[in-house]
Amino acid sequence: MNDTPARLLRLLSLLQTPREWPGSELADRLGVTDRTVRRDIERLRDLGYPVEATMGALGGYRLVAGTAMPPLLVDDDEAVAIAVGLRAAAGYAVAGIEEASVRALAKVEQVLPAKLRRRVRVLGAAMTLPNDDGPSVDPDVLTTLASAVTNRERVRFAYRSGTGSETRRHVEPAGLVAARRRWYLVAHDMERDDWRVFRLDRIERPQATGARYAPRELPAADPAAYVAGRRTDWGTPTYRVSVTIHAPVGKVAGRLGDAPGDLAAIDRDCCRLEATRDDSPEWLAHRLIGLGVDFQVHEPPALVAHLRTIRTRITAAITA
Repeated sequence: MNDTPARLLRLLSLLQTPREWPGSELADRLGVTDRTVRRDIERLRDLGYPVEATMGALGGYRLVAGTAMPPLLVDDDEAVAIAVGLRAAAGYAVAGIEEASVRALAKVEQVLPAKLRRRVRVLGAAMTLPNDDGPSVDPDVLTTLASAVTNRERVRFAYRSGTGSETRRHVEPAGLVAARRRWYLVAHDMERDDWRVFRLDRIERPQATGARYAPRELPAADPAAYVAGRRTDWGTPTYRVSVTIHAPVGKVAGRLGDAPGDLAAIDRDCCRLEATRDDSPEWLAHRLIGLGVDFQVHEPPALVAHLRTIRTRITAAITA
């Protein structure tokens, strides 16, 4: 192999097989001399690949773990396996690796040839994963939005409300948040000129427009804090909240900005929210209504007052 870059890639592919390679066997595989193999090993080391050499009759070369992970070289089947595994981890939230799975999946699918991308999607469509009472999210939606966040690119999509009505949205995505088996998009809605949180299982047909945007200042420490209701522009003090919710804990968890221990089951069909909150009672009122189930607020009075204000507005809208 007289093409040095191609020979280095072939050598790297061989070394990534977990075994020790005698120099003579590598030379035979590559069709070069032992001296050329030694030079190529040095080139790989200069590129950051930790290749270890052992001496003696049984000595040879092997790739070992280093201080950082260099680029990997995988074949078609391995690339498909990685992509399918990442799609599964992204669509069925594995605690602690949800967002990393989406970032990695976006990178892998960006460089997959069309024929391999089709194989990944066929395999993904054939897979069935336990839903664990959480809504399913299309990995294609995840990767499209993740790429738009990274590229600071505006996105258009259809969005279904809790009642099933559909609206078209044009947004500047700020970040994706995984919380309690659900995915959320934090974005600035262009037409409403305000920040919004969108559930990904309700987003359909997202399309990046190609238009770039300058980042806006998010009124929260980060997208996760915004989803949890901790907005910096509200400036509200902490308050105690107590609410009985007529729904199982699994249906409610993660939708109220709740932390572990905030929700406790009363029975199979009811749970209780007991917590000290640093978000806005107005935000919590809208989140409680968005659950689509019955509930009773025991405290604080500010939350009850805001719910009464919402009731007045709705009554006026209906009678009008």
